[in-house]
Amino acid sequence: MTELRRQLQETVSFLRTKTQSKPPIGIILGTGLGELANEIDKEVVISYKDIPHFPISTVEFHAGNLIFGKLAGKDVVAMQGRFHYYEGYSMKQITYPVRVMKELGVKVLMISNACGALNPIFRAGDIMVIYDHINLLGDNPLIGPNDDELGPRFPDMSEPYCQEFIDLVEKIALEEKIKLHKGVYAAMTGPSLETRAEYRMLRIIGADVVGMSTVPEVIVAVHAGIKVLGMSVITDECFPDALKPIDINEILRHAKEAEPKLTVIMKRFVEQISP
Repeated sequence: MTELRRQLQETVSFLRTKTQSKPPIGIILGTGLGELANEIDKEVVISYKDIPHFPISTVEFHAGNLIFGKLAGKDVVAMQGRFHYYEGYSMKQITYPVRVMKELGVKVLMISNACGALNPIFRAGDIMVIYDHINLLGDNPLIGPNDDELGPRFPDMSEPYCQEFIDLVEKIALEEKIKLHKGVYAAMTGPSLETRAEYRMLRIIGADVVGMSTVPEVIVAVHAGIKVLGMSVITDECFPDALKPIDINEILRHAKEAEPKLTVIMKRFVEQISP
């Protein structure tokens, strides 16, 4: 048995002392996107610091809890706060919770993030469904020996974000009269924000938004055979010729503004899928 699988067994054994839930749906809630957590009928809330082998979120507006409960009548497990490369964690640590979710029974992963707009038609406060990504983190969570029990050596990435889920979310947004973009998410390491020249480069290579997360988790989800829905909340505008200094309070304000819209979409998505 590999070290990773041994750790997974220890983590899952601990969680089984708290709950017997086998949730088919996993959720990763990003910056300022806590409202959906309030919609979950909670069975158990466990602090990351109490879970064996779990990293601890160091970002002040990430709560750092693993929530088991029901959303729209379906069993879910939700991460209230995630881990980032810029916090000093390895790719394997960042993606470890996705491995745990798979062991718990997760088949569908809903993942959200806050990001900056590169596409000139996007505005702060808008929502985007991710249909593809560009990995500019300079690393990959699958580097190193592959455990064939967990997934294939060379996972196919031609559809990292499930097209069926994208179509469903677009339909829901239309019915709810919520403006929804579709685009490409580029992941940079952070924590420093990008320069004007970097924003220009990202737009030239095809990115619609830029952030500091999501991609590692999605790669591991695909490796594990989990279907992914990716949603981005646009919290700032990264237009090189009209660039303003970033204010974290503005970012959180825009996240709060978009939160109710994202919550409606995600709740209806959970109602309509059959994992």
